[in-house]
Amino acid sequence: MMLTVARGTGSYAVAGTVMALFGATSVVLSPVRAALVDRYGPRRALIPMASLYAGLLAAFAAVAWLPGAPTVALGAPAVAAGACTPPLGPTMRAVWGEVVEDELLLQRAYSLDGVAEEILFVSGPLLVGVIVRFAPPAAGVALSAVLVWAGTLAFALSPVVAGVRPAAARSAARSGGRWRGGRALVQPVVVATGVGLSLGAVDLLVMVFAQQRRHGDDVVAWVLAALSVGSALGGLLNGAVDWRTSARARLPLQAGGLGLALIAAGLAPGLGTLAVAVACAGFFVAPALTTSYLIADDAAPPGHRTRAGAWVNTAVNAGNVGGAAAVGLLVGHLSSGLCFALSGAVAIVAGLLSARGARGATTWREAPGNTAGTTRL
Repeated sequence: MMLTVARGTGSYAVAGTVMALFGATSVVLSPVRAALVDRYGPRRALIPMASLYAGLLAAFAAVAWLPGAPTVALGAPAVAAGACTPPLGPTMRAVWGEVVEDELLLQRAYSLDGVAEEILFVSGPLLVGVIVRFAPPAAGVALSAVLVWAGTLAFALSPVVAGVRPAAARSAARSGGRWRGGRALVQPVVVATGVGLSLGAVDLLVMVFAQQRRHGDDVVAWVLAALSVGSALGGLLNGAVDWRTSARARLPLQAGGLGLALIAAGLAPGLGTLAVAVACAGFFVAPALTTSYLIADDAAPPGHRTRAGAWVNTAVNAGNVGGAAAVGLLVGHLSSGLCFALSGAVAIVAGLLSARGARGATTWREAPGNTAGTTRL
């Protein structure tokens, strides 16, 4: 999308603005869209959302295909598409929370989800690189529209999804549709925000580090790939271990590990050591996010799980945007090493705050009288 707008308007500033608005509408409205899924179920909510999303992306691609398209004509469907982004991740994790009784198996499923996301973060840009060699960037947007729409249909129409949400809706109706245990979400949301802030900073800092040492842009992709590889390995290990400590006890330690690794990255003398330090930082990313989602799912009663997961998802995405913006302002005044240290400090502070916020937090299943929380399809 950024390449399409940049080529169509000749301005990276306009492209950045459109992407910022696209991201803002997607992030800010995520809990609202998740609430629609909780209320009406995946089939009735996700399929219209995905159809609108794909249609708006297709409209954006069609307008961009024409030479000399006005900026408003490009920006309007892009921003509107962000508002319709289907919350596939939170919905999928909510479904798993309904159908999987084994906590270790649920942990493995969430961990594999984190690993799959890291693979997408690496393979997606590579696929775009192949597409733009043979077609305009708008073709990549059109392909994305088809993939999202087809994937959403396959998910929403699956037999497992069909049997889950009605039971959760009935449970929500019995409780009056309200959930007063929101305090239990503070810990995962705080950590997700800290992780997002740190990751948003790292993306830009790696680029600055490479430019200051006169490396080409291609090496930036390799360092960021090391981050994703580290995260994938951490996610696999996190899913394979039958942890004896609780998720709420592990989460601050995972955030702290991420922070310490980023501080070490700030001391890296060269690109090779930076890649190693960034990979070590990535080792804590997928486990921290996976644990955050597990805690959010455990905190929410049936009928609210999608919203609980969406709040964590919103926190990490909003933090990512905020981290990139903050570092963009600081990097001209501070060294890249100090900026790395600050990004690490943010993760450590988030871990400390989450440890404090976890005290006294009661999940919905732990609350007196909520024995129905163990009933799953």
